[in-house]
Amino acid sequence: MKPETKIDVKTHTKPQEKFTVEEVGWRFDNSYARLPEPFYVRISPVPVRAPRVAILNHALAESLGLNFQVLSEQDAAQLFSGNLLPQTAEPIAQAYAGHQFGSFTMLGDGRAILMGEHVTPAGDRVDVQFKGSGHTPFSRRGDGRAALGPMLREYIISEAMHSLGIPSTRSLAVMTTGETVLRESPLPGAVLTRIAASHIRVGTFEYAARLKDGAHVQTLADYAIRRHYPDLLETANPYLALLHRVIDRQASLVAQWLLVGFIHGVMNTDNMAISGETIDYGPCAFMDEYDPYTVFSSIDDHGRYGYHNQSRAAQWNLARFAETLLPLLDSAQDKALTLAEEAVNAFPDIFQQYWLNGMRKKLGLINEEASDVELIEALLMCMHQHHADYTNTFRSLAAERLPDDALFQDSAFIAWHAQWQARLARQSESRTVAFSVMQANNPALLPRNHRVEAALTAASDHGDYSEMQCLLAAVSDPYIDASEYNEYRTPPTASERVRQTFCGT
Repeated sequence: MKPETKIDVKTHTKPQEKFTVEEVGWRFDNSYARLPEPFYVRISPVPVRAPRVAILNHALAESLGLNFQVLSEQDAAQLFSGNLLPQTAEPIAQAYAGHQFGSFTMLGDGRAILMGEHVTPAGDRVDVQFKGSGHTPFSRRGDGRAALGPMLREYIISEAMHSLGIPSTRSLAVMTTGETVLRESPLPGAVLTRIAASHIRVGTFEYAARLKDGAHVQTLADYAIRRHYPDLLETANPYLALLHRVIDRQASLVAQWLLVGFIHGVMNTDNMAISGETIDYGPCAFMDEYDPYTVFSSIDDHGRYGYHNQSRAAQWNLARFAETLLPLLDSAQDKALTLAEEAVNAFPDIFQQYWLNGMRKKLGLINEEASDVELIEALLMCMHQHHADYTNTFRSLAAERLPDDALFQDSAFIAWHAQWQARLARQSESRTVAFSVMQANNPALLPRNHRVEAALTAASDHGDYSEMQCLLAAVSDPYIDASEYNEYRTPPTASERVRQTFCGT
């Protein structure tokens, strides 16, 4: 007879109505917790006083094979706040390091707990992490908690990124805690449940490289290859192949960010995932007016992670990753260094190709011509000079008739438009096909910063989630022109413009 596993076996609070892990659908198999203990500390979430459901991602739950129908709202609040722990979870705080704005520091999960790895019915393995779950040995002077606003921001932006087709961690739930966290002012507390391919970061490798036992880097590299890139096991040098694969994934990812005007804000090495997913949605934002020098993050004083610097920041981070792998690349130090430098120095060309291919699609250029870069850069220059809205400009180019915006009346743009039309005419594909490609690669709307801030303010200050729900519905299918969401396509007025975003820690 199959033993019954009760979800509240590890309850931190008074016993609740019992429901089984099998009913919810959790299938934990916690491979990271079988690594040597220098990589983590076993610790449970700190219980919260009065958890309540802020939002549950039912669509994501279904794709993970989870059955939320068996959960009452009270059950869900207890489960996703960390007050109730599935017996098969093995909660740990992961250790890692990182270069933050160029400076190295030892870090770790200071306000997050990895509950374990859930295996979906399709056989995919994902991390289930609570963020804002209390103090850990890595918290340093922090309280280990999270405020509601930043957790809802991560929920909105990560789900929007997923809908855009950009690799991203996702958000399964946000619970309020009934407690207050102190930042610049008292704020309502919250716990977010994050789903990720894994939380192995460049910073995890940096941490392993700083341990006295040099075997730890190889242990971590072997684990990362088995978990994310098992095909590399068949290569002559799996560690060099891992370096090349991660470089390629990051080049593709950052190019996708730029193509939709996304600015990460904190591209520290501890926020670069080996899996190639976007991770950590702190002071991130989408650009309204096109300006390559746009910086949103309140802590990025010198624009290190501004829009125009994101590819360079990624290459710098990847160089730090390559440094950790040097002992594995070749037994001869000089040869290892040469292999690492060749791999990292290839990044700009790889990134440029991904970006150029994406820009061609945004302009309906189905074949390739040598002059395409000049054509693209000429458009971007016009957009910059006229403070044109990035998202709406590209979407408007695929319309039957251009709007009456100042950009489209400018003589430089009119000349560019004629060149672009001639370029389209040289393709064998019809204009209809070209415009169809453009509409599939230029979102009609994004979670604009002023809309995000309005939704967060309503939820955090007034407990009103209606604006957030409308925004999530609008960005769930971003490539479709839906008339009911036209208001979400409108750029902010001068008074609505958001010029700074904040980390939330």
